[in-house]
Amino acid sequence: MDINQEKVEQTVLALLYLTSFKDKFGLRAWKGQDWEVMNFLHEKGYISNPATKAKSVAFTDEGAQLSKELFEKLFALK
Repeated sequence: MDINQEKVEQTVLALLYLTSFKDKFGLRAWKGQDWEVMNFLHEKGYISNPATKAKSVAFTDEGAQLSKELFEKLFALK
């Protein structure tokens, strides 16, 4: 089966918003998603490097905004 990688990445980024939280450094999300997709999101500049000992990743400003927009687009009731 062929998979639309862009749609998968957008969905994971939206789900990261669901598990996001603020700390003293900014907006973060738990790293419970597919590692390959997380690496793609990092390469695109949306999140910090997921390959660390930390249990969460930090959003970039662009990643935080896009994550919120995608979450609302994909999951909000209208």
